[in-house]
Amino acid sequence: MALYNEKVMDHFRDPRNVGVIADADGVGEGGNAVCGDIMKIYLKIEDGIVSDGKFETFGCGSAIASSSMATELIKGKPLSEALKLTNKAVTEALDGLPAHKLHCSVLAEEAIRAAVKDYYGRQGIAYDPKDFPDCGSCEGCHG
Repeated sequence: MALYNEKVMDHFRDPRNVGVIADADGVGEGGNAVCGDIMKIYLKIEDGIVSDGKFETFGCGSAIASSSMATELIKGKPLSEALKLTNKAVTEALDGLPAHKLHCSVLAEEAIRAAVKDYYGRQGIAYDPKDFPDCGSCEGCHG
């Protein structure tokens, strides 16, 4: 049996939204000190909507696929919906990840939250700290 399903392989082989947004409105990073995966998400926000999202990921196929899918899921969505994106939603959209690779989808969730928090900070927008919980599972995850 293959380690990854076809949808994960598709997002690994042909990742969507790879790159940097030079004038990003929000930038966030997630990382896992145990496996070494690092994910950086760049967001462009227009009228409260994620108009563009790009990523740079150093990691395994699951990390790259999770980054690709996460950016696809939030583009065109209001920030309030982007904040609701969970690692479970990313995993389900990918038709599943191996159990020992689920942490990769968590990195995507963390990086998006960090990018939205960065946007709020740059814009001076008040936010509820409950929307940005610290996972406590690794060091330096929240930009």
